[in-house]
Amino acid sequence: MKRLVALVGDFYHKKELASDSLHKALAEHIAASEIEVHLVSNPDQLIRELHNHPAAVVLFAEDRVAPIEQPDLKWMTPALSDQIVQYVENGGGWLAWHSGLASYPPDSSYTQMLRGYFLSHPEQNKQVSYAPADDGQQDRFSFVDEHYFVRCDEENTEVFLRSFSEDGESIAGWRHPYGAGRVSCVTPAHREEGLLHSEFLSLLRREISWIADI
Repeated sequence: MKRLVALVGDFYHKKELASDSLHKALAEHIAASEIEVHLVSNPDQLIRELHNHPAAVVLFAEDRVAPIEQPDLKWMTPALSDQIVQYVENGGGWLAWHSGLASYPPDSSYTQMLRGYFLSHPEQNKQVSYAPADDGQQDRFSFVDEHYFVRCDEENTEVFLRSFSEDGESIAGWRHPYGAGRVSCVTPAHREEGLLHSEFLSLLRREISWIADI
């Protein structure tokens, strides 16, 4: 059985919703004893778990610890960033999910490993459509979501998902090998509607299966 470590939830994102989404996406793998999900509650626990060499890690939490009261207080130090990169280089899998792309320094080793990062989203949640990068119209799905706009190093990754709304379009999913490990980044989802959407759950399951090699 492979071990998946996950840090989900932050000031703007409910841990319970993200955890429910994660467990629903992996229900078949869990039932088949192919993977076990171990939730951690803070970054310190996450970093400690890296020393146990889990098959993969899911990060659904931004860098800011208290964005309203102390907007400059962040948890990702250069040393911790380097530990994460080393874990992936040595064969670990990493999924940067939604806020796992947000507020991390663009010049950090962590963000350089991701080869992309969050730029902004409109103030109001909008109807957002997601489609495979090859524009397979029949595979599009939509829900009300934060429309993440990102910067992505398209030349050095595989873009597999794009997003569309009245505010424009952006890359919404990309993946690449990194050292002996694998990295995947996905921008949906923010609200319960999206987190529990069947098409999104299939996407989440696929990407975790890829990074964990199951």
